[in-house]
Amino acid sequence: MDYSALAARIKAWSRDLGFQKTGICAVDLRDDENHLRGWLDNGYQGEMEYMSRHGMRRARPSELVPGTLRVISTRIDYLPGGARPEDVLEDSTLAFVSRYALGRDYHKLVRGRLAKLAAKIAAEVGTEGYRAFTDSAPVLEKALARDAGLGWIGKHTNLLDRHDGSWFFLGEIFTDLPLPVDSPLASHCGSCTACIDVCPTGAIIAPYVLDARRCISYLTIELDGSIPEVFRKAIGNRIYGCDDCQLVCPWNRYAKRTKEIDFAPRHELDAARLIDLFRWSETDFLDRLAGSAIRRIGYVRWLRNIAVAMGNGPPADETEAALCSRQDHPSEIVREHVAWALTRLRAAPAPGTAGCR
Repeated sequence: MDYSALAARIKAWSRDLGFQKTGICAVDLRDDENHLRGWLDNGYQGEMEYMSRHGMRRARPSELVPGTLRVISTRIDYLPGGARPEDVLEDSTLAFVSRYALGRDYHKLVRGRLAKLAAKIAAEVGTEGYRAFTDSAPVLEKALARDAGLGWIGKHTNLLDRHDGSWFFLGEIFTDLPLPVDSPLASHCGSCTACIDVCPTGAIIAPYVLDARRCISYLTIELDGSIPEVFRKAIGNRIYGCDDCQLVCPWNRYAKRTKEIDFAPRHELDAARLIDLFRWSETDFLDRLAGSAIRRIGYVRWLRNIAVAMGNGPPADETEAALCSRQDHPSEIVREHVAWALTRLRAAPAPGTAGCR
């Protein structure tokens, strides 16, 4: 079989399916394994125990899927239109949601297209020696994408491309086909430290090293329980994730808006008022966020996060009344964060502000 010709066809099929770029790499990730081991040893994963659950298999594709010789890595743009994220961050009455979560959960869309690509490959070569993943298995997807020539890993630990920035999802197909591999790209971060300097909580503790325990994305999404008070003020109005390191990256001036309708903002989440979202019932939360990545955090964390954001906003009777309505919530976590927010607002009361009745 002419594997070079097959690789070219795979990339063409991938473009036809809506992926912006596709590359192929081998499976030797020894340097990345050492980095992962040190990261875990330092406890930077916090409560994300799944990061160590599979040992070093995350860095060993041929152990995760026996027989794997190559990984086909794909990229798909997700940056939506809608309100400018900078404008939302500057208005403390609005809720900031990470751009990747404004529309439909990407897992199903990307996984479905990978399955179609894998099926085309299987039909071409007469084998089913493959598995497709998109953030759904212990895979070092950014390292694989880097080796496949889809970008370099920046100092903020996200994948970057100097022509397309970093606003894209990744997906992989593990295969036993001996396809020709692509060449990695050179890093173009240079002396820039914009992502490190802008991080609200100082989570990027050194170039290429992220302490997840300090990261707002971890604190608002992964952390189950109380958000440490030391980080609450820095969270600002970010209720689900944080994009600051991407927003400030110079290479993202070249990022392209997605053409995927599924990634367009839903329920005006690109610039919704905090108080309106805080008033959602659990039924509202489940119904309106059906098919959204946000739904996975659950209603308690949703209220917890919004309470913190409201506590960081301007004092107003309407805000205090909304918080007071949740001060007897069944969840101790919600009650704690509501109490913190009320204390913050009452430290600088607005004219006419009254206590809970």
